[in-house]
Amino acid sequence: QVKLMESGGGSVQPGGSLTLSCETSGIIYVIYTMGWYRQPPGKQRELVAQIDSRYATNYADSVKGRFTVSRDDAAKNAVYLHMNNINPEDTAVYYCNAGMRTVEGVRDYWGQGTQVTVSS
Repeated sequence: QVKLMESGGGSVQPGGSLTLSCETSGIIYVIYTMGWYRQPPGKQRELVAQIDSRYATNYADSVKGRFTVSRDDAAKNAVYLHMNNINPEDTAVYYCNAGMRTVEGVRDYWGQGTQVTVSS
């Protein structure tokens, strides 16, 4: 069974930094675009950052210059979100996403989510 597992969430003060990790498991043939979405309290899920198989990146305007997405295809088939200069508006549940070809065919996979809370 293919899974995505996030880690690294928690509480952080404004201006602080945090790195989220998402590792894949299971039988995976190809990983296409990987990325991060978030759902702030009372709001809809939104794109934060994406990185495709050629390492091209795409960011939401609200995180440009503060967040960096990266991926490790060699060892862990993982995606990371490096968050700097965090502000209270970044409080949300963060979800890892990956488009992959597996025994189930080509589809999107989601992690279970990890909470990031920003408060002083």
